[in-house]
Amino acid sequence: MFRSVLSKHKRKKVNYSSYYVVMSTHSMDKVRKIVVHLSKETKNAAPQCARFVQSITGHFGGSEDQVNVSCSLQNNRFILCDRSCDGTVPLKRASFCPIKYLSHSEAVSLPPETLSRGVDVGVAVLLQSADQKLLLTRRASSLRIFPNVWVPPGGHVELDEKLLDAGLRELQEETGLKLSPDEFSSQLLGLWESVYPPMLSRGPPQRHHVVTYILLKSSQSHLQLQACLHPDPAEVSACVWVDAGLVKVVVSAVDGEKDSVRIPADLPQTISVTEVSPHAELSETSLPVSLFCNRAPDDGEDIERVSTGTKFALELWLKTLGPQAEKA
Repeated sequence: MFRSVLSKHKRKKVNYSSYYVVMSTHSMDKVRKIVVHLSKETKNAAPQCARFVQSITGHFGGSEDQVNVSCSLQNNRFILCDRSCDGTVPLKRASFCPIKYLSHSEAVSLPPETLSRGVDVGVAVLLQSADQKLLLTRRASSLRIFPNVWVPPGGHVELDEKLLDAGLRELQEETGLKLSPDEFSSQLLGLWESVYPPMLSRGPPQRHHVVTYILLKSSQSHLQLQACLHPDPAEVSACVWVDAGLVKVVVSAVDGEKDSVRIPADLPQTISVTEVSPHAELSETSLPVSLFCNRAPDDGEDIERVSTGTKFALELWLKTLGPQAEKA
């Protein structure tokens, strides 16, 4: 378990049901962006806009870090509820999620512009090639949130946009890959409650998202897709195709735990990566597999690693492979 940070921040959890942040009048009169709305209490109750300091996972599962929910995008509102006729998907947060341990005094001291943000909605695309490799991208070092961290392509959902359309748009904007409807199948994998900075020991929360992970199964091999890559250097500094064998090692490096990660002897010690220059020029290099097993640091500057939410999504991806993943 994550002891070092929790020892600094473990405290009585605050019930924010009576804690209300008044949104500006213009933000209530007109929808300016898609944010999370919650529905739980009664079947006919109108979904309520989630507050920035409200734990989304905790709303449905008390102290649990993973729950099952249903989600829908209706009238530019991303609605989560704990009932569904069409099935549910997992919603998870990190064991050290800052919102989970945020005290009342810390919450009320956040800047008004932060408190009025609500909980934003993001979409991330796990692009699986026909030969069952998955595309990850390294976020550009100039980005303010999670720079140099490996994630699937993705971003915010825009107004009047469907989740899948948002994922396809972000995939094209970040990597240059444009998929036709007849070239892929899609599947909603799960949701991740993301907060930045990811730990209270690294500063007060500045951003709060629910990220929707969508699996796209392409009919093309990773080499065919690689030939069409044209990443945007403002967003992406590198790309890599990972297989189930590597992914199993990556997800074993659980953020918040301290046990050592064993890299199997039959797994290559390096992996080929496509670097993206500031001028969008591509070059091939190699990075150690151990780099992808880095864990989120307790404090100080972040390091190059696979994000915690991405590890969650990768675990869900392995489950879709079934027995094939066990053989990897």
